[in-house]
Amino acid sequence: MNRLKADIVDIFSSMQGEGIFLGAKQIFVRFKRCNLCCAFCDEPRNAEPKQYSPLELMTEMRFLETSKGPHHSVSLTGGEPLLYSEFLKIFLRMLKKEKFKTYLETNGTLPDELSRVIDFIDVVAMDFKLPSSTGQAAFWDEHFEFLKISTKKKVFVKAVITPNTTREDIDKTIDLIKRLKANIPLVFQPATPLKAQDKGVDKEALLGFVEMGLKNNLDNVRVIPQVHKILKIK
Repeated sequence: MNRLKADIVDIFSSMQGEGIFLGAKQIFVRFKRCNLCCAFCDEPRNAEPKQYSPLELMTEMRFLETSKGPHHSVSLTGGEPLLYSEFLKIFLRMLKKEKFKTYLETNGTLPDELSRVIDFIDVVAMDFKLPSSTGQAAFWDEHFEFLKISTKKKVFVKAVITPNTTREDIDKTIDLIKRLKANIPLVFQPATPLKAQDKGVDKEALLGFVEMGLKNNLDNVRVIPQVHKILKIK
């Protein structure tokens, strides 16, 4: 892959359906590749991408801002956008020059890549990939370094909750946030069932996780589902 080209699956204008910026109007840029394969992932792995240069992608941003009206920010999502950090170093400078606000949606496992672009990011929407939820290895060290860098900007943490999520993983999540002594919002996001027969997340378990945060003096902890799935919008 040409390092000055990025594989983009989709570009569109819509409403943010997750996290503390729920309902904000954004331009979404969905990058193709990801370094993880989470059990609850709902992104199509076989989607055919189109390659864009930074300038070509910037042209699309201008078009959507003109044709769809003003937006809160440009959401860089995926996949994992930070796999394209060299591309982003150029593209983010272009966005800043034209006064676009930038919103990075990330799995929080690539702190070195984040450090290369953090100066050009306004908001970091960071996942904590709980091993009991993802079915993958733990990334606690990577998450801590990533979150530490992210505190230079507006950041919140999102943890996807499944029927398999353990209190031990919630304890570790809370501990990492407390270690940074920062008022970082923590969002528990119940996984949207991928199939009709899939078991949903127990309400009492969710409330129990919120209570764990409150008992540890995390004032900004809440449950927010994927509202765009509920409303059936893109």
